[in-house]
Amino acid sequence: MMLRYAMLAGLVCTTPLAAQDAAPPIPVLPAPQATAMAPATIPRPATVAVRLETSDGPIVIDLEKQRAPITTANFLRYVDARKLDGTTFYRALRLGADSGLIQGGIEGDLKRAFPAIAHEPTSKTGILHTDGTISLARLAPGTGRADFFITVGPIPFLDAHPEKPGDNSGFAAFGHVVEGMDIVRRILAAPTSATKGAGVMKGQMIEAPIRILTARRVPAAAR
Repeated sequence: MMLRYAMLAGLVCTTPLAAQDAAPPIPVLPAPQATAMAPATIPRPATVAVRLETSDGPIVIDLEKQRAPITTANFLRYVDARKLDGTTFYRALRLGADSGLIQGGIEGDLKRAFPAIAHEPTSKTGILHTDGTISLARLAPGTGRADFFITVGPIPFLDAHPEKPGDNSGFAAFGHVVEGMDIVRRILAAPTSATKGAGVMKGQMIEAPIRILTARRVPAAAR
């Protein structure tokens, strides 16, 4: 139901009285003034930055340690242990003129791997696969380790879709590129091999993989 409010601007006495008995006029009261309220400031979710120094140039990523704590902590574990140093971006999946993803990480090297982690779906974190999203690669939910991908353009089918049958949990997005999307697009455009790769990845493997030289946290003071 819609409520309607009427504002009282003043009060006027109209009852006739003898002059000698005239009551003093009732003063007109000003209408109350609306007080401008400053819009509430919603704190930005806490993040931590990581710089990937690649053979094509640097990529800086803000990781969502507040909204995706499990996946972010996992990635930082690999960063801090320097397990990503010397790995590569090895896959480029092109979906259109300016859409797709690049994938990198340890590429199944179990000597570099920590145990797999629990899956954090986008329906829980609210972090969607938009342009420049970093997300954890996986097979079944709960198998993600250190291989990750970065999107170019929005790719909503990578999000969780609980209304759909089968494996509808999507991928665990956990941050966004804040510097170096030109490098990401350059890697996406790198030549791929017609023969390398297995299954759905055949034809998507980069002919000369782009090296990840180092992966380091960016000190807050340096941002």
